[in-house]
Amino acid sequence: MTSRTLTARDLAQIAIFAALIAALGLPGALSIGAGAVPVTFQTLGVMLTGAILGARKGFFAVLLFLALTAAGLPLFSGGRGGLVWFTTSPSAGYPYGWLLGVVVIGFFTARLLPRYPFWPALGATLLGGIVAVYLIGVPVTALNLGMPLWAALIDSLKFLPGDVLKAVVTVLVARQVHKAYPGLIAPRGWRSRRETAVSTQVTP
Repeated sequence: MTSRTLTARDLAQIAIFAALIAALGLPGALSIGAGAVPVTFQTLGVMLTGAILGARKGFFAVLLFLALTAAGLPLFSGGRGGLVWFTTSPSAGYPYGWLLGVVVIGFFTARLLPRYPFWPALGATLLGGIVAVYLIGVPVTALNLGMPLWAALIDSLKFLPGDVLKAVVTVLVARQVHKAYPGLIAPRGWRSRRETAVSTQVTP
């Protein structure tokens, strides 16, 4: 049975990926469109966190980053921080979407390992890194700006090409990481369970 306790190694990985998400905000942010939601590389960090650490550790890494930012550290792109960015700003919903997105990516990644085929992995990353994030981010943008939901959705489409590119980069990087460091995420697919059961039966 897999232990639910976070080990020192797990905690170190969580801290490293929280720092990675923060570091990807250092280039700054560019706000475009009516919603004034910033274009940021930190979404790439969230995708990488889910694809490399999995749902559980990935969730805690994003949560740690958000907690530090909410406490006032200027870790969002452009040196932004504080509770206002989680409540009334146009982009307030997207950090919450990151929490959902990293879990979705990690959940499906665990079921694609150890093979981690490109197209299914890309589909999982798009589902978590775009669909799940937009599912929360877009309605909050509409609410905080007092605009129709359909208008906020159309405005968000300007981010789509960049987010798709981030998803592709995530899968390419994660494939190499899992090849070099197997075991970062425990495989959860039916094939992995069957192979584990067979290995257990033949082990003296």
